[in-house]
Amino acid sequence: MQRNHRTRNLVVALGLSVVLALGGGTYWALDRLVIEHVGISDVDEYEAANSSVTATTTDSGDAVTTGTGYESDDASIAISTVVTGSGDDTVTYYVADVTISDATVLKSAFAQNSFGENITETTSETAEDNGAVFAINGDYYGFRDTGIVIRNGVVYRDEGAREGLAFFLDGSVEVYDETTTDAAILLADGVWNTLSFGPAIVEDGEVVDGIDEAEVDTNVGNHSIQGEQPRTAVGVIDENHLVFVVVDGRSPGYSAGVTLPGLAEIMTGLGATTAYNLDGGGSSTMYFDGALVNDPLGKGTERGTSDILYIEG
Repeated sequence: MQRNHRTRNLVVALGLSVVLALGGGTYWALDRLVIEHVGISDVDEYEAANSSVTATTTDSGDAVTTGTGYESDDASIAISTVVTGSGDDTVTYYVADVTISDATVLKSAFAQNSFGENITETTSETAEDNGAVFAINGDYYGFRDTGIVIRNGVVYRDEGAREGLAFFLDGSVEVYDETTTDAAILLADGVWNTLSFGPAIVEDGEVVDGIDEAEVDTNVGNHSIQGEQPRTAVGVIDENHLVFVVVDGRSPGYSAGVTLPGLAEIMTGLGATTAYNLDGGGSSTMYFDGALVNDPLGKGTERGTSDILYIEG
């Protein structure tokens, strides 16, 4: 792990020497989008000192894991693969139907156990670091410096900017407008985790109008979220009953990906009354029982991301 970090730092240093010759604007882009900025270097210690909520701890001794499922006193996870269409229109996606005993069973973790900008690890690496039996990529909070970030009952950022998703301690999950509230109010209302990406694609059991034109960010380096793409989404079926979907894409004949309306239709078909779009593209990753479930880049490899949602095994 340490050698990989040194290699990455060497690449960044070489890149920096090039862009300094090209001008300040290019350096700003590198600094903003590539260079790590660590705000909190030990998240575990920070959460232990700041959280007022005790998370449920899964007793792996009572757990039963199979190739497509997991069962413990705290969580039930069923993994399935769905293939639709044919030829270049084939779409392959993966569904995790998850029931948890308590909202705190679903946790979040940051890459390299650090909070900041441009700090990345693969979903699998972060999952393994945290003893996860199941994980998906999160909202890639580290790509931007806005958005309310509450994780495991602790505030990390309070810069409302877009439509967020809040997981409450009572097991409910709600879409909310970050710009009309703040992190202190959310904590007081019982929020355990927030996500800041979007948009919401299903509300009240119906596909949200206008998502085929939605944007998440317009900052430098951002890519369109429209068209047929790899996707990750979380849906709510009932209190403490969630469904996670990862769609592979950009691989004709295996999986073309889906549009946001197509993703919404998948979620409603699974019974979701609320569903929210997470970071997609090469970040879209599902991990279960020590291995990748999907094929994020069409090569059996993963792209680094800044955070995950996971269930401890």
